[in-house]
Amino acid sequence: MTEDTKSKFVTQSETGELPPVDEVEGRVEAEMKRIEGSAREAVGQGLQDERAEAEGRELREQGERELEEERQK
Repeated sequence: MTEDTKSKFVTQSETGELPPVDEVEGRVEAEMKRIEGSAREAVGQGLQDERAEAEGRELREQGERELEEERQK
């Protein structure tokens, strides 16, 4: 590439943009946390373990909050 051609391109790091893969990563992690929390909550209910159920519910709710934050970005 010539120097003139190089100067026409702007990289994502120069603009501060996240690559599309990085944008999706946060949503995927939040969704996985929500699913794991829901599963733990169901297991706690099945075992009649209130503590496990509460921990699962909190994890699910945390995942839902994070997912909502990611969607608003």
